[in-house]
Amino acid sequence: MYLMISTYQKPLAEVDQARDQHLTFLAGLEERGLAVTAGRQDPPNGGIILLDVDTEAEAQELISQDPYVLQGLATYAAVGWQITRGALAGYQRKY
Repeated sequence: MYLMISTYQKPLAEVDQARDQHLTFLAGLEERGLAVTAGRQDPPNGGIILLDVDTEAEAQELISQDPYVLQGLATYAAVGWQITRGALAGYQRKY
């Protein structure tokens, strides 16, 4: 698993103009079983996507197709994560 932590590079109003495209991108990842959960940070200076992939290279390849990245609206940092406790502790890969 990789937490993809974004930082917006443009004002929120500009980011929000691409939000529908970004959400469509996330829906596609969810349909493929690659995105476990996602959401905007509070305050809204970026967001977090939990990707179910094995390597950072896979995570970076997927996130490079995010409209936020393609339009220069956000950058992402990848953080590997092994779930051991809580609601996601028993998470099983769908595909």
